[in-house]
Amino acid sequence: MNSLKHTVFLIIISLFISCQNEKAVKKEHPVPERKYTKSQEFTYSIWSLKNDSIRKIFKSKFSGSEITTIVSLNRIDKSRLSKADSLIVPNKFDDDFLAYSPFPYTIKNLFDVPKIAIFSYPIQAYGLYEYGELVKWGPTSLGTKANKTPTGLFFTNWKGEEVQSTVDDEWILRWNFNIENHDGVGWHQYELPGYPASHSCLRLLENDAKWMYDWAEEWILKDANTVSAKGTPVIVFGDYDFEGKSPWLNLIDKPKANDISEKELENLVEKHLAEIIKEQENREKVLNEKTIK
Repeated sequence: MNSLKHTVFLIIISLFISCQNEKAVKKEHPVPERKYTKSQEFTYSIWSLKNDSIRKIFKSKFSGSEITTIVSLNRIDKSRLSKADSLIVPNKFDDDFLAYSPFPYTIKNLFDVPKIAIFSYPIQAYGLYEYGELVKWGPTSLGTKANKTPTGLFFTNWKGEEVQSTVDDEWILRWNFNIENHDGVGWHQYELPGYPASHSCLRLLENDAKWMYDWAEEWILKDANTVSAKGTPVIVFGDYDFEGKSPWLNLIDKPKANDISEKELENLVEKHLAEIIKEQENREKVLNEKTIK
């Protein structure tokens, strides 16, 4: 009887030690400091900017930071404000732009991925994640119907603060980060007109392009013609309804119309996760080898 008790005791101790070891080796999931744990509830109205008088009222009614929020929600930059016919406007404002995010705050199957950028063609917006947690989102303008931005999984490679376009040498691309070297596709600062207008690149507001320029990782080259390791993963997904109205206008009747569910993004990520992890492990290996040398 004593022998049986002793055996049971040893099994319990063994299981306890095993659980403790499992906790010790389990990677900690870093969560950024955020004002909220999820995007907030907003309602929207529409301003029809029919004439200069209404435009003047519009500019006097809203502060500089509020106008920044409004133009971002309408996928335009401030230079296009004078040309806009109508704009959606939130009925209350928050100083944290993340509060308006159509992207979920957390994607669980990205907990082991340090960084990833996700661009949605349908709602013309991007979301940046670190270890599965949303750290930034914003507007974009992707390719036109005739010059669509390629979709799928890409990795950032080279970057340049000011790059001359290979399509038109008069186009100067600021804070350019290439994601597809063969076709010259990358994200960069350029005019956002409120619809897909690029020649296949991923246009951004200047502050966003500059922030992402420093955030993402470049590829690692062995020599001029050989890539040792790829950069930050980038997923571009979905289709834009070029014949329909701007999707953010749907927020007036349905404030969550543009929201992307966590499940949808988890399913999207799952298709590419094996390759993302493979390239991530290879990059860590290459960096470790460079450190040893």
